[in-house]
Amino acid sequence: MGIVHWDDVELHRAAKGEMDASWQRLGHAAGARGVGMNRVRVAPGMLPTPPHSHGASEEIYFVLGGSGLAWQDESVHEVAAGDCIVQRADLYEHTFRAGPDGLDYLVFGTNHPTELGWLPRSGAVRFGWPWVEGRTDDPWEIEAQAEPLTFADPSPRPGNISSLAAGDRWRGLGAEAGAERTGLNWLRLDQDRLSGPPHCHSEDEEVFVVLEGEGTLELWPAPAAREGADREDLPVRAGHVVARPPSSRVAHAFRAGPGGLTLLAYGTNPPNDVCYYPRSNKLFWRGVGLIGRVDSLEYEDGEPDDWG
Repeated sequence: MGIVHWDDVELHRAAKGEMDASWQRLGHAAGARGVGMNRVRVAPGMLPTPPHSHGASEEIYFVLGGSGLAWQDESVHEVAAGDCIVQRADLYEHTFRAGPDGLDYLVFGTNHPTELGWLPRSGAVRFGWPWVEGRTDDPWEIEAQAEPLTFADPSPRPGNISSLAAGDRWRGLGAEAGAERTGLNWLRLDQDRLSGPPHCHSEDEEVFVVLEGEGTLELWPAPAAREGADREDLPVRAGHVVARPPSSRVAHAFRAGPGGLTLLAYGTNPPNDVCYYPRSNKLFWRGVGLIGRVDSLEYEDGEPDDWG
């Protein structure tokens, strides 16, 4: 588990041609393992990346501030603060263009290592069994020399864009925008309320971003928490990023401070995940939708020896 504040993470600017944006690798800084999460600030009128798509990674974007246009397969849609855009794997070519005040967003994505073969003398690259011709230059240099990307007039929003509304307390923004492999929830907590029961996952990797307010991250060591061990409380405020890799055996929950707390919660949602709740001693098997309570659990050499 890691925690970092985005004020403490270095900005890296990438500016070539019509692309100009500053990036922060927040997920990496917080210790995320199987997912990436960046904050991207796009200069007014510019693009963050060339149009692109991913064969395996599902990306979820959340707009923090500014405004702009989402470009996907030549269709154009207006976006602004509070919008969530899901780009499923192997679907749309996509990018953004920032509005006159710039565009500030978070992007979450799954990491998928791919086995590649590379023959430097012939420039051949192997993807699985086929060989293709590789190149050694910077493709962004080629993109920078291309004609400016054409943006048509904005059209009505498609189903892969969802938006917050006044008065919202909880929204499953990722699911609403069609996410299939991952999830992104937005929640607003009143003073002293918990984000949910303290829990930990066997396979699900979670990343949390505090958007507003302040509070406490509660960490419950398992299984010692059931035996009265001390809970660890860490103060959090707007801008904190918390990574919760799977199989930590330490349960977590957020508790809102005096002014309340607003969170983004991202997760990978693997079907075979098992979630453990130390306060009630319950287990949730996601793949079969089954919840059960265990009477006693004892760990020896890292493995349970009595399932009750």
